[in-house]
Amino acid sequence: MIFDSLKNLEQYKTVHPRIYRGLQLLRDTDFAALTESRYEVEGEDLFFFLQDYETRPVNDTPEAHRKYADIQFVLSGREKFDVAPLQDMTEEVEAHPDRDLWLYHGPASASFVLEGDKFMVAFPGDAHAPCIAVDAPEQVHKVVVKVKL
Repeated sequence: MIFDSLKNLEQYKTVHPRIYRGLQLLRDTDFAALTESRYEVEGEDLFFFLQDYETRPVNDTPEAHRKYADIQFVLSGREKFDVAPLQDMTEEVEAHPDRDLWLYHGPASASFVLEGDKFMVAFPGDAHAPCIAVDAPEQVHKVVVKVKL
């Protein structure tokens, strides 16, 4: 798991080439000109989608992926994330292998807030529960970059 500021983008140059390209995409793309949809950058290896939704008081089904890393960046609004190592999850409650998505129950180890220039990268093995309200539910406009590892 990475939680950082786009100001520190260059230090991630050697983590993985597509992770770095995904972070550059966050820095260089005018997302205001795009609609809520999926956009392919390198086919299935690197793509992103835009989401608009209202945060909720709790998310009790953290998600994890096996083939992709998620780079998540809030364009407007604020969103809390609960995170934990996947091995700390107590039960798999839903699986969608065709979408590389597994949902779990289990305790969070930490929480953080995405806003401003902050981003997070969740790797396979990182359970993460997005879409949680910081103080009260609010509208969020977010980009999720999917990076095939």
